[in-house]
Amino acid sequence: MKLSAFGRKFTADAGITSLMDDLGNALASGDDMIMMGGGNPGQIPAVQDRLTEILGEIAADPEAMKRLVGVYDPPKGEKQFIAALTDLLNREYGWGLTPENIALTNGSQAAFFMLFNMFGGDFGDGLRKHILLPLAPEYIGYADAGIAPELFRAVQPDISFTGAHEFKYRVDFDAVEVTGETGAICVSRPTNPTGNVITDEELTRLEEMARAHDIPLIVDGAYGTPFPSLLYVEAKPHWNEQVILCLSLSKLGMPAARTGIVIASGEIVKALSGINAIMNLATGSFGAMLAEPLVRSGEILSLSREVVCPFYKAKMERAVTAFREAMGDDCRWYVHKPEGAMFLWLWFPDLPVTSLELYQRLKARGVLVVSGHYFFPGLPENDWRHRHECLRVTYSQDDERVAAGLRAIAEEVKAIWREAD
Repeated sequence: MKLSAFGRKFTADAGITSLMDDLGNALASGDDMIMMGGGNPGQIPAVQDRLTEILGEIAADPEAMKRLVGVYDPPKGEKQFIAALTDLLNREYGWGLTPENIALTNGSQAAFFMLFNMFGGDFGDGLRKHILLPLAPEYIGYADAGIAPELFRAVQPDISFTGAHEFKYRVDFDAVEVTGETGAICVSRPTNPTGNVITDEELTRLEEMARAHDIPLIVDGAYGTPFPSLLYVEAKPHWNEQVILCLSLSKLGMPAARTGIVIASGEIVKALSGINAIMNLATGSFGAMLAEPLVRSGEILSLSREVVCPFYKAKMERAVTAFREAMGDDCRWYVHKPEGAMFLWLWFPDLPVTSLELYQRLKARGVLVVSGHYFFPGLPENDWRHRHECLRVTYSQDDERVAAGLRAIAEEVKAIWREAD
């Protein structure tokens, strides 16, 4: 089979495809694998009950069922959901939105594929622009989303130690360089994989840099504010026409609905809708219609703050406690300060094996995690040992299983050190 450059690029090995293959194969095998690799949200009874209630109301309404499965939505997404979201965000935050500022996509991954290739790549006359990631590590799903090669430029963070076994990444603004070859700046908040939340002040500085160069600041809020609000520190919702704010319904508890939300200037939304029409004809209606009553009433915000966030914060605290007890002080280890999302980012300085080898050893004993080396798109491959010393684990699943998985990680790390002595 002969493939184009596009075909070769998107059929090659990629971190996100390896992750999803591992997850799918593990689930399909029926083996008793402890699943701590992916970002699948936990099942929150209060959320599931509310969604079941709304789905029943839709199913009982012939006109609603017709909207759900019987007609195409416009390329920018389901109109009633967009109108309700526009009203909610204006009412809560005074953003001055119109429906022309919001587009829906078939999941956030599709949104980032379109946005990255709108603002990065070949601009003609020999000009190639990149997407600047000011705080590595970053989301595994970005790495292979560019049609053009070497689409990303990333910046190593400052590392500060916030406890005996805790650290935090911060934006190294002295190293962040925006040039005429920068097409956009992108940061996730909270950051996947680390659970880091860049501060309001850091976000303002990044926006000022974007404004000075007339490029967008893309903020990936899939875990953030205003919903699903998986935030354990203060962070204000923020949007203006310099910002492209990307939200999602997945971590609210609807990952299979594949509903991404892009809030941007009317010009960007129009362009995104055009690309979406070519790629997909239309976005799916299911997620938007299921969430629309929650948005219209504002319940999506109260559910996020009062149910979803406390659920994950409690799980985070139990996971951190379990890992601290399992590791003790026998060797050097750190966990990134967990400020949001649903992950622990574990760092084992000078570990005698790479994170990929550690991942393989854990997989062999029935614990599925993700090697940290995948989360550094835009940095030179062998430029920083730290990238091969970290693991991402999710704590969204059953607490006892998560604790068992964390104990297995601790046992394996200690065994590796014993073998090296």
